[in-house]
Amino acid sequence: MVAHQVAVQIGLRRRLYQEMEPSARAQQGLSRANTFIVLLVLLSFALFALETEPTIQGPARQWLSILNLIVLIVFAVEYVVRFWIAGEDPRYRGAAGRVRYFLSPFVLTDLAAFLPELLWLLFQPAGDDSMLMFLRVLRLARLAKIARFVPAFKVLGVALMRAGSQLLTALAMALALVFVAAVLLYFIEGVGEGREEFASIPRSVWWAVSTLTTVGYGDVYPVTVGGRIAAGIVAIAGIGVVALPAGIFASAFADELREREQTKRKQKTAVQPSSD
Repeated sequence: MVAHQVAVQIGLRRRLYQEMEPSARAQQGLSRANTFIVLLVLLSFALFALETEPTIQGPARQWLSILNLIVLIVFAVEYVVRFWIAGEDPRYRGAAGRVRYFLSPFVLTDLAAFLPELLWLLFQPAGDDSMLMFLRVLRLARLAKIARFVPAFKVLGVALMRAGSQLLTALAMALALVFVAAVLLYFIEGVGEGREEFASIPRSVWWAVSTLTTVGYGDVYPVTVGGRIAAGIVAIAGIGVVALPAGIFASAFADELREREQTKRKQKTAVQPSSD
């Protein structure tokens, strides 16, 4: 009888692992359970946004709190289930393996996404609202859950890693250009004209950042002829500063997609029976 119960538990654990573990479904797409979890994450973000609306009060506010508590409980149950089925992976078998699983980044992220807020609601239901709002910000950690379940995010991550060195080079160029632009306007507008907005290089950096990123808030701007000429050159250079990282990432993204497509074609060719 005991052996039968153990066999049933092992079979159930294996089925749940095949259903809920993304790596076990690499060729099958998102499972129904994980699709439900992704939708629940999106719902939690919607609840977070609605909870910041001051006009929502009374019964509507209470319903938001109830829905949020239900979402937290579901995430807690999901966490326990995933911890239980982790033993199906050889890396996480035994006590040492479970500790390794618990300390893995995605598991710690899952824990931070629900546990602090859930504990606060259970033990401090009438506590400080500002502290509760801070804990709700931890819901953003659930983005890692979506990234783990949705293959498109993996492609983005790999593309970023491929273009890492080039993007760092572009960032260094951008920072250098920001500093040079700030120094130019400091000497032209600050030292030359004594304008308060450009009275120091750190103050000029704000203008340089908003100009080079082509945002152009318009709160700080040069008024002298020399300052406007320098600002025009900086603004034109800013177009390249914005376009260069975008081009680097687009190229890396296209290369990753092309390689994945080639890999799929090779796999399909390999499994097809050869004709006489």
